[in-house]
Amino acid sequence: MLALLVLVTVSLASAHHSGEHFEGEKVLRVNVEDENHINLIQELASKIQIDFWKPDSATQIKPHSTVDFHVKAEDVANVEDFLEQNELQYEVLINNLRSVLEAQFDSQVRASGHNYEKYNNWETIEAWTQQIAADNPDLISRSVIGTTFEGRSMYLLKIGKAGTNKPAIFMDCGFHAREWISPAFCQWFVREAVRTYGREIHMTELLDKLDFYVLPVVNIDGYVYTWTKNRMWRKTRSTSSGTACIGTDPNRNFDAGWCKIGASRSPCDETYCGPAAESEKETKALADFIRKNLSSIKGYLTIHSYSQMMLYPYSYDYKLAENNAELNALAKATVNELATLHNTRYTYGPGATTIYPAAGGSDDWAYDQGIKYAFTFELRDKGRYGFALPESQIRATCEETMLAIKHVANYILEHLY
Repeated sequence: MLALLVLVTVSLASAHHSGEHFEGEKVLRVNVEDENHINLIQELASKIQIDFWKPDSATQIKPHSTVDFHVKAEDVANVEDFLEQNELQYEVLINNLRSVLEAQFDSQVRASGHNYEKYNNWETIEAWTQQIAADNPDLISRSVIGTTFEGRSMYLLKIGKAGTNKPAIFMDCGFHAREWISPAFCQWFVREAVRTYGREIHMTELLDKLDFYVLPVVNIDGYVYTWTKNRMWRKTRSTSSGTACIGTDPNRNFDAGWCKIGASRSPCDETYCGPAAESEKETKALADFIRKNLSSIKGYLTIHSYSQMMLYPYSYDYKLAENNAELNALAKATVNELATLHNTRYTYGPGATTIYPAAGGSDDWAYDQGIKYAFTFELRDKGRYGFALPESQIRATCEETMLAIKHVANYILEHLY
């Protein structure tokens, strides 16, 4: 038994240390006051390879904001010198990214198999989709809505009591590969739905009257890559002709103001919009499914991290959604509900003004298809751990997000007709 445990530990360690090791790499937060500060950071980014965490790229920085970015060990001294010489105020959020990434796993010895309070790799999640559907045939069915660039099946779980012409809510997780807390939430949601059905009046009513379509991981290839090669990978793993750079940002790849603002046409950038709208197999599969089921889908929820925000359209433009007042009121009530459990504070509002303008996002696209309740959730935290949120926070994050999702679903149900 001990030999087996040692083996598990060793294989785990090697899985997380293959490729990028992140030793001595830092995450910094810089205070941005004005256009001059923005220009300085953009100048810095043009000289040194910087991995922007929030916002997603140098082009999205706004005055009176903060910028979080990750710097390679060999560049730390130069970056800090540059910030100090130009009198830019900054703090170190993460002093050594490797140690924080290792600490994400609450214990280095992990039993094999699926666990709702751990981060699960894709093989484990894939097996789980099959198992949970097999264990709950009267509530869950599993289908494949497409395949990824590397040929993996995209599994969709339909959750709800059998019925005809039921309205539905579509929810997806794992658009950006490194946002591990996102797929963790989709798994938690499915578990809670089946666990509390018939025992808790709210969930029972929701599943009797609504269907939930849950796509646990959109960007599966990227997610696999974060487990095997580079924990900080964000994009898909598709190749484009004429460049050695890999991947497209799937959340800049939808046909919603595609590549107009807050997205890049350079294949090497993290916010690359792709050669065309829906160029990514993952994006197209998701969009095709929603188009095919538009008559029943009444809500679209997409789960990201981090920054504790609830966003709604538009992000590709500063124009307001037609039912902006309603979306704003619903978001306000939802974040208040979320805060009742652990006092976690969320901000909310239209994407463009609340976080930054970004074209080609799935929520704007869904809204423009006629799904008038379309929301993006940015889960915990506000940057202390960023994309390296420890497993010890999975339960609390999922519990409070559950309250939010149920609140939105309940509202949609009450306002259907």
